Amino acid sequence: MGDHKEQPLRVGAAVRRRRRALELTLAVVAERSGLSVPFLSQVENERARPSRPSLERIADALGTTAVELLAAADPARSVDVVRADDTGITPTRARVRPLVRGHHQLHAMEFTGDQDEGREFQHRNDELMYVADGAVEIEAEGRAHRLGRGDTLYLTGGVRHRWRATVPDTRVIVVAVADHIEAAEDPSGRR
Repeated sequence: MGDHKEQPLRVGAAVRRRRRALELTLAVVAERSGLSVPFLSQVENERARPSRPSLERIADALGTTAVELLAAADPARSVDVVRADDTGITPTRARVRPLVRGHHQLHAMEFTGDQDEGREFQHRNDELMYVADGAVEIEAEGRAHRLGRGDTLYLTGGVRHRWRATVPDTRVIVVAVADHIEAAEDPSGRR
């Protein structure tokens, strides 16, 4: 009881709201993302669902993250169950599944399979990476960190990093404070 049948993800409205808030045209977003104006129009009008790499390119062009766009696409609920078979973004070689839906103070995502190891991330707020299965290599602050099943890595907000699975069927849980949250500083000046 209390469960709801998941509605199809409608990220287009979130993309349009973000683009309009920034006062950008589709042509500008197309130029920044390397995607076509017709495709972006189809995404915004819910006639096309972007793949994960395309959504990341759109998010980069809009100065946000795919996670933030996904969160903005789904209404927040005070209590929400995400079932193991709920699907995430259209898969490529990897699968991404939101573990927390909606626009909340906390995001949690499950990444399964290969990731784009060339993609560098930098988030405004802190995040924790937990290796549920397999192994990963994470590059942060010029150092490589190898993590195996059960290992975690904590990253302070603002730290540039990239990561990749080093064995097949790797599953990583990433939990992060949402980018729209202003992190408080402690008296020593550190976050």
